[in-house]
Amino acid sequence: MARLARWCFRHRLLTLLLWILAVVGIFLAQRTLGTAYSTDFSLPGTESTRALQLLSSAAPAQAGESANIVWHVDSGTVRDPAVRQRISGMLDQVSHAPGVSAVGSPYEPAGAAQISPDGRTAFATVTFAGHGQQIKTGDIRNVIDTAERARAPGLDVELGGSPIQRINQVSTSISELVGVLAAAVVLLIAFGSILAMLLPLAVALLSLAAGTLTIGLLSHLLTIADIAPTVAALIGLGVGIDYALFIVTRHRNGLRAGLAVEECVVKALNTSGRAVLFAGGTVCVAMLGLLVLQLSFLTGIGIAAAVMVLFTMFTAVTLLPALLGFLGTRVLTRRERRRLAEEGPHEVHTRGFWSDLSAFVRRHPAILTPVALVILAVLSVPLFALHLGASDQGNDPAGTTTRKAYDLLAAGFGPGFNGPLQLVAEVRSPGDQSALNALAQAVRQTPGVAQVAPVPSRPDAPVQVVQVIPTTAPQDVRTNDLIDDLRNRVIPAAERGHTLRVFVGGQTAIFDDFATVITRKLPLFIGVIVGLGFLLLLIAFRSLLVPLTAAVMNLIAAAASFGVVVAFFQWGWGSEALGLGRAGPVESFLPVMMLAILFGLSMDYQVFLVSRMHEEWVHSRDNGYSVMVGQAATGRVITAAATIMIAVFLAFVFGGQRAIAEFGLGLASAVFIDAFVLRTILVPALMHLFGNANWWLPRWIDGWLPHLAVEPTDPDEAATSLRTAGR
Repeated sequence: MARLARWCFRHRLLTLLLWILAVVGIFLAQRTLGTAYSTDFSLPGTESTRALQLLSSAAPAQAGESANIVWHVDSGTVRDPAVRQRISGMLDQVSHAPGVSAVGSPYEPAGAAQISPDGRTAFATVTFAGHGQQIKTGDIRNVIDTAERARAPGLDVELGGSPIQRINQVSTSISELVGVLAAAVVLLIAFGSILAMLLPLAVALLSLAAGTLTIGLLSHLLTIADIAPTVAALIGLGVGIDYALFIVTRHRNGLRAGLAVEECVVKALNTSGRAVLFAGGTVCVAMLGLLVLQLSFLTGIGIAAAVMVLFTMFTAVTLLPALLGFLGTRVLTRRERRRLAEEGPHEVHTRGFWSDLSAFVRRHPAILTPVALVILAVLSVPLFALHLGASDQGNDPAGTTTRKAYDLLAAGFGPGFNGPLQLVAEVRSPGDQSALNALAQAVRQTPGVAQVAPVPSRPDAPVQVVQVIPTTAPQDVRTNDLIDDLRNRVIPAAERGHTLRVFVGGQTAIFDDFATVITRKLPLFIGVIVGLGFLLLLIAFRSLLVPLTAAVMNLIAAAASFGVVVAFFQWGWGSEALGLGRAGPVESFLPVMMLAILFGLSMDYQVFLVSRMHEEWVHSRDNGYSVMVGQAATGRVITAAATIMIAVFLAFVFGGQRAIAEFGLGLASAVFIDAFVLRTILVPALMHLFGNANWWLPRWIDGWLPHLAVEPTDPDEAATSLRTAGR
């Protein structure tokens, strides 16, 4: 690290130019090639995916992306001549609009079922000519504007469907800007210097740009979900600022201790820089742990996040030393520079709040430990009610057109209408309708089924579809029970003795299968990331208790943060009031994604905290003193870094995307719990209780493990870093 730091410092202009050229090159490449993000949410080997494949191969038009135009009259019916004339004219305009391939009107003979039983609500299906990003934004906007012009007093017109929802989402760029501004405020308070504040922001933003552009290029080679860049930006912005913060803090302390600028840069990189690489590596390992799930949707997100973190690490240890060289002593405030000139070098001692708190924890570990555990246990209680699923447009904010359309359809046609199931039958004897009729009759008699209707098709078609409307909403647990009942009891009985094979599909079934797959693979995933994290800390600190404590604490923090997410989004404690939609299930992919991110971020703070304690332990062999000094020395910078992360994550909560909002709130609460409960109280208290056993490792294990030094290996550098580290 010392050689790299010296080279970047002495060749700072070249380093800066290389980074600028690299980002420009990546930008030009992405501008030329574009992106190819995926919206595929299929699960190989599941019934719902098999149903989708059969449906797509037999009737591609049925598998296309569509939207609904929903209208409702306050009085009379939608069949009234004035209403019919106004809506028919609007639908005719939509049918001839660019990008629209077909419009299914309820006023056509085949559309009678598109009018509600009370006659006051109806809908038309608009089929676009493409899928996902193939549909032009302008074409969707044109359909929305055309439909909304048909509104009149007593006639409400709303639109629903995935294309409409995408066009109405707020850009996450606003969230990123709010997060950066909040981080700037925290950095200015922490450093008291505008130039010092700008350094972490500049490094983080450059790494964010390079990482986002690279992920876009990788989308041509790998299956990367369209949500991946946002998740990666959320992680990269937080850790990027934090990593730069740790290094700049150490550099400033060296300047105040009277070291030359170059020596300060070298020592900051050789201490905090090492910790940054180790911490960033653990984040990458945790994110790449998603690959063990063998789900392309999550694999792409994991790779995207790991790429983003790699860029934050490389900019922190290369670009940051160069920028520190440009600024020299100006990273200190004018008052600090004046004091340095007048009074000379002075050691940075930890006095005040953090010194007092660390001493308090040392005196009362037996009291503070159960108090902290009780707090975490209370926060974890909602976790036991966790219901995995998928949010839909019924969870959109109350004022959006997609939410209004969803509610109109649910009120007019029943709660299950927004999540129909599709029974896709592979008929071995085309033309024989008796088996299909028997299936439909058996399903009609199943509890929880509101309506059964075969989808019109050729009698000799090898694939037939039966649409099933549940009596309950798509997110209702009883709908999941109905899917299980159909698959395990009703359909096998109907298939017996007949020449057909039936698969339960549809969006509701896909999300139900996804939740099932995730739940089944979750123990393996937890075991992998906990095991890898344990091994990395074991190698770094040559201790059994330190990695074991970290693993257990991370699981407890994850449980508490999931409890917050469940209470807020699933129970609806404030989600509607804050414009985040009404209560609904937690996204199925959230547990594995959050666990991967949380284990990585938690390891960050564990590494910075324990590495400082370990420095003192190596020289003093006094556990109580080492833990106290380590906590006092790192408490201020860890809590400042955590505050920045919390601000960044909370900024994404109000970005208008529910899944991202769940990530934002979950990660913000997890970082708060980790920094202000675990690292401030619980971990130091436990280490005081464990005593010298914290640093015990059997000799045979020590001889077997490779050596990986988080602290500098040179004794003189280590001694110097003791005085200037992370205060």
